[in-house]
Amino acid sequence: MAASLFYAVVPAGGAGTRLWPLSRAGNPKFLLDLTGTGATLLQQTWDRLAPLTDGVVVVTGTRHADAVAAQLPGVLPHDVIVEPSPRDSMAAIGLAAAVLAQRHRDVDVVIGSFAADHVITEGAAFADAVRTAVEVARRDLVVTIGIDADHPSTAFGYVEMGEPLGDVDGAYAVEAFTEKPDAETAAEYLATGRYRWNAGMYVMRARVLLDHLARFQPTMHLGLLEIAEAWDTQDRESVLERVWPTLTKIAIDHAISEPLSREGGIAVVPASLGWSDVGDWRSLAELIAADGGTSVLGDSSLVRTIGSGGAFVVPATGRAVVVLGVPDAVVVDTPDALLVSTREHAQQVKVVVDALKAEEATDLL
Repeated sequence: MAASLFYAVVPAGGAGTRLWPLSRAGNPKFLLDLTGTGATLLQQTWDRLAPLTDGVVVVTGTRHADAVAAQLPGVLPHDVIVEPSPRDSMAAIGLAAAVLAQRHRDVDVVIGSFAADHVITEGAAFADAVRTAVEVARRDLVVTIGIDADHPSTAFGYVEMGEPLGDVDGAYAVEAFTEKPDAETAAEYLATGRYRWNAGMYVMRARVLLDHLARFQPTMHLGLLEIAEAWDTQDRESVLERVWPTLTKIAIDHAISEPLSREGGIAVVPASLGWSDVGDWRSLAELIAADGGTSVLGDSSLVRTIGSGGAFVVPATGRAVVVLGVPDAVVVDTPDALLVSTREHAQQVKVVVDALKAEEATDLL
């Protein structure tokens, strides 16, 4: 039996509402090929992680479990952990940690949590950062990978780096986590050279995470341990039905990393990864930009643009799309919904989805 194992945990949930109408609740962005590579974001995540780990565990909802299994034939069936309802990232990651700790009780299990719907173009740098994070995690620290920021974004939270860790090159103490700042504050952050984007990538020993949960979220800790003990038994469903709805809905940033940073128990490995969270149509357009010209996700022969520099078009119906005199246009043409907007208004697509929810237009969601 190995003395130590490293498992990647991939929370695969959410609907990617800012990428509506292509990303929907039933077919969210992590199940889509949004970069034109022939692989979905989930498959790209698997491809990055599988060579670095002893196993990959995907935590997803009942609605997407079959699609996840179909897209990832290399994942063992018992490593697709299905949560009955979304309870935010802490419950998902904590459940995986508790199940892995239960299955490998005599082994030192390190886990790393990596989102299913991010893009990373610098694979070698990512591998180096993960290996460094695992080394630091074996010192009983929680480790985050901080993304080198190339502009003062207001869309991400930030990690403030402190002093270097003396015994591991490329790792630093974390001074604080900060919420999404305004533009002026973000610029001030970057000017100091001490801040990195918080991409929500965490690496830690499973038992260390569970110990912190016992201190910061004791009710969740007890609930997850009870579920984990029943997970590989015939009692799983009954215990899940009783305990899961009682777990607090909270993100791992708020549950663990923020309070832990005030105690000095968290470290950061900064890295330049060519990272994008593909959070909206603007970020996707920039990701696949065609040097200021028209960018197309799909069949480019269907698209014509005139006087519309910087346009981004998704011709998902097979019909022709013409954009005339609308610079930086965003046009997403799907069989039952057409979005016409601009890059500037990309963040507001969520408002459309919220309005459709209020109207109970479930056929469009």
